[in-house]
Amino acid sequence: MPTAHKQEHKPVTKLSQKRSTSGVGHAREACALLWPQTLILFIDRQNKYKFFLYTKKARNNQRKFRSQLLLSFAMIQIEENADQNSPLLPAAAPPPRRRWAAAVDFFCILIGPASCAIVLVLVDIEGRPMARNVMAALVWVFAWWLTNAVPMPVTSMAPLFLFPLLGIESAQSVAKSYMDDIVALVLGTFILALAVEHYNIHRRLALNIALAFSPGDAMNAPLLLLGICSTTAFVSMWMHNTAATMLMMPVATGILPSSAHFELRQLSKGVVLGVVYSATIGGMSTVTGTGANLLLVGMWRSYFPLAKPIGFSTWFLFGFPMALILFLCLWTILCYFYCSRGSSEALSLHMDKTYLKRELENLGPMAWAEKMILIVFSTLVLLWMTRNLTDEVPGWGRLFKGQVGDGTVSVMMAMLLFVIPSKKKTGEKLMDWRKCERLPWNIVLLLGAGFAIADGVHLSGLTDELAKWLSFVEKTPWFIIPFIVSLVSSAITEFTSDNSTTILVVPLLIELAKAMDLHPLYLIVPGGLGSQFAFLLPTGTPSNVIALGTGRIQVMDMVKTGLPVKIAAHLALAFLMPTLGVAVFGTNEPL
Repeated sequence: MPTAHKQEHKPVTKLSQKRSTSGVGHAREACALLWPQTLILFIDRQNKYKFFLYTKKARNNQRKFRSQLLLSFAMIQIEENADQNSPLLPAAAPPPRRRWAAAVDFFCILIGPASCAIVLVLVDIEGRPMARNVMAALVWVFAWWLTNAVPMPVTSMAPLFLFPLLGIESAQSVAKSYMDDIVALVLGTFILALAVEHYNIHRRLALNIALAFSPGDAMNAPLLLLGICSTTAFVSMWMHNTAATMLMMPVATGILPSSAHFELRQLSKGVVLGVVYSATIGGMSTVTGTGANLLLVGMWRSYFPLAKPIGFSTWFLFGFPMALILFLCLWTILCYFYCSRGSSEALSLHMDKTYLKRELENLGPMAWAEKMILIVFSTLVLLWMTRNLTDEVPGWGRLFKGQVGDGTVSVMMAMLLFVIPSKKKTGEKLMDWRKCERLPWNIVLLLGAGFAIADGVHLSGLTDELAKWLSFVEKTPWFIIPFIVSLVSSAITEFTSDNSTTILVVPLLIELAKAMDLHPLYLIVPGGLGSQFAFLLPTGTPSNVIALGTGRIQVMDMVKTGLPVKIAAHLALAFLMPTLGVAVFGTNEPL
């Protein structure tokens, strides 16, 4: 960072404008201020460089600038022939890269196409060339997913060229997999989630719940932990669990400041683990909560287009009780490990209800924009829940002869945010496209890749061969099958993402269910949910990495807490699937 001469005690602002005669390209603009003890915020947008410098109190001019926050602006137009890529501030030199790192990167990149070529040349699947081609494409895609040789969204686009080139599907058919009702559901839901984040509604919700779970003036550590975890689980029901973790982690850690006190450090660990695990558990309860649920629902519709689709309300009737049981188990485990007898007393010494009320007052009263977003959000949930009810009491979807889906409603309600005024500025709406720049296109591409792979595996008959690897399940008693399936799926998901596990496991379980003459949902629901039981290692889900990134927990903390949570999840699923699952999904009826 450039520093000013120590002998100067006046802000030196210089405006120089140099017009370039070449007229080629765009000029770069910079705002610079020279002053001791400055903090620079650097923004780079569209080839324009701006420096906003906020000065602290000058040591030698305290009387003059005691209550003044100096903000000075100067524009310096740099000549067009300057190096556009050179930084305007001296940056720290990147750490030297080892020579073997480039070789490792090249090797990881080479694994994908090399493995694909080996499968094409050496593998023969009982005279099924298309199945062999699909396996070759899968080997390429999964090799890059596992090694992260290429960014995951880029790898997710590989089926768009691999499937047509290998003769699996036409380019038109593959492209359709990347935009269907499930993808529309994701886009609409994430736009609403971005609106919630933009207007700070999630923080207001967390503070209100923390106050509600704090009876009396003294703080209660287990109840505060319950409030933070329940808020995270609720938020995760309506957005991706990773996004919910990113939203709630700074809110939760901000409510509970770090401290050298042992009880508070332990409670802080419980809060961090509670946020990440509650986000995972809350995502299980709804279709929109996680990509694995969306993939499972989409694959079910792709394999069985004539069967009754899994709607939002259908999944909620099974997923919410499952998530509720698991959430209570999680809270009990967290209290046992991280809420000692002295934690409430130690917490009361550092914060109380007055602190929470002050933080809530800083947010101010709810504005028109926040109220309208809550109304739109509540209406969306209501429409999701009532689109399909029962055969005796049909939902509102019957009025449109079954032509509308959950994605239809999601996009429709999201578009309202671009129409309703925010009443903050003249002509400003609740949302504009600039606020949607962080839409999760990586999730969209991953879902498209999952649907394309599912179609290719199904059409080629590859699942018939791969399902033979799980033939040992056929000898298992039917009431133990959900436990075995979820156990296998959760073991895989500790080393890869839940989405990748779902893409791999669900087609195999469908073929296995056909061989065992069982309803496919009796196997794929435990398989899809089991892929989300990534409670032990950071590799299972990005949410776990976010938790480790706080610096408040270690891997062993995840293992110690995640193992009993994982056992409770398997037992709960093994109990609910043969009981509640039969009633909700109709697994005792013919397909």
